[in-house]
Amino acid sequence: MSHPHPELDTPGPLAKNGVRVVALGGLGEIGRNMAVVEHAGKLLIIDCGVLFPEDEHPGVDLILPDFEYLEGRWGDIVAIVLTHGHEDHIGAVPYLLRNRADIPLVGSQLTLALIEAKLKEHKITPRTRGVREGDREKFGPFDCEFIAVNHSIPDALAVFVRTPGGTILHTGDFKMDQVPLDNRITDLRAFARVGEEGVDLFMTDSTNADVPGFTTPERNIAPAIERVFHRAERRIIVACFSSHVHRVQQVFDAAEESGRKVAMVGRSMLRNMGIAQELGYLKVPDGVLVDLGRLSRLPDDQQVLICTGSQGEPMAALSRMANRDHKIEVGDGDTVLMASSLIPGNENAVYRVINGLTRIGANVVHKGNAMVHVSGHASAGELLYCYNIVRPKNVMPVHGEWRHLVANGDLAVATGIPASNVILAEDGVVVDLVDGKAEIAGSVDVGYIYVDGSSVGGTTEGLLKDRRILRDEGFITVIVVRDASTGKIAAGPEIQTRGFAEDAAVFNKVRPKLEAALEEARQNGVTDTHQTQQVIRRTVGSFVGGKLRRRPMIIPIVIDA
Repeated sequence: MSHPHPELDTPGPLAKNGVRVVALGGLGEIGRNMAVVEHAGKLLIIDCGVLFPEDEHPGVDLILPDFEYLEGRWGDIVAIVLTHGHEDHIGAVPYLLRNRADIPLVGSQLTLALIEAKLKEHKITPRTRGVREGDREKFGPFDCEFIAVNHSIPDALAVFVRTPGGTILHTGDFKMDQVPLDNRITDLRAFARVGEEGVDLFMTDSTNADVPGFTTPERNIAPAIERVFHRAERRIIVACFSSHVHRVQQVFDAAEESGRKVAMVGRSMLRNMGIAQELGYLKVPDGVLVDLGRLSRLPDDQQVLICTGSQGEPMAALSRMANRDHKIEVGDGDTVLMASSLIPGNENAVYRVINGLTRIGANVVHKGNAMVHVSGHASAGELLYCYNIVRPKNVMPVHGEWRHLVANGDLAVATGIPASNVILAEDGVVVDLVDGKAEIAGSVDVGYIYVDGSSVGGTTEGLLKDRRILRDEGFITVIVVRDASTGKIAAGPEIQTRGFAEDAAVFNKVRPKLEAALEEARQNGVTDTHQTQQVIRRTVGSFVGGKLRRRPMIIPIVIDA
């Protein structure tokens, strides 16, 4: 298998009649999915999603793909194809369209409805092109055919891209549920047909590539959800993704069967499920859906709440309930059903929520103790079938952490695809498809772009490092007043600390050392304020590191009077 090298050169010009693929996100991570396909000077973008922050990103709301690769080429983009409506595939579109608002958005009915609602909040009116499975549309030199795939959201599509320089089949996120809730299966006949035509590069979902066998059908979890509803003695609170229409449908069906009413909590949940219901993807039984006010007046054993927060997101409804910081107070005997998979990287946050809810008396049901969720991604057995059906010339695993990409590549090799034709790439690695052979041609710089409140891109790794230090190590301010004429210390040093368990008197021990260091510096001719601050920072930092085993942020303030 072809591995990227950390010191790849900047790629040269694309060969005549070649096709270039650059992932700006989604390789080596779960989320931020975005691929740029280039041919004949034009660009086609497939997906444009966000990554949700983890503990090492304090204060960050969202993480976007790095659009710098597109600078100077906004006019070359012919379309953005959106494979489905999950945030990790559409969430960054509003930020991309700030650079050019008229780029056509291409997707299925539900996908476009979800992104249009999101763009309305950003005050952007998009150009859209609705497609469905079986459609074939041209965007510049890219001839795109759309193929139905099954996922954990309705209306998901794969895209087969034909160009004069080669063909690409991009699955998006998919699985091969043979009895899906909406009866819309992954179209393996179409996969076989384009395979017969010839797939030069197969870009396929890797998220479950390290899971043996086949992903459990969605229908199989209905009995487990029904058991939760029958056994619950008080309220039921269900947490899931705000776009997981199939799971919400199962909750409504179980609520109707058990004589309960349902209310939805959270702006994104209300918005997305309202769209799904309006378009007919969500069938709400008569009289089951009520507003929160009416639900609260019903007996506890007739109440069901659906909210977000299944991944432990700090500002989501469920996390705030666990912290007792929400208008809905979870009580002793309530049942909380977390109907989602655990996304890698979110483990600590999710278990923190589970522990918080359990502490206040809730019965928490999750995938770890009951079969209340199944994945939306193809497991190893399904991927093997796809490789044998498509028989691609080259393979580029996408969508997953490094272990998922490697596992997917191994599956491709197991089906007879030469290891030299399997490309394991990271974000920013440039893959060129020329004369039917895919090879790594270099790399471009890509980084994380942070959304921090109203700031997009203003938050840097250095700023996040400062925040982590403030959070984990504490903060020390040292104030010194110097005599402007002599340079001698006129007042101070005054030491103020935050985030230390030790008594402030501990820092009395460093004052004599600090005074001596400042006097020595003065005698050596140090008068510059910045140099004096450095003396303070080194002296205090050495003391705190040696005595307290801490590396706090130290802010020296030198005042000449």
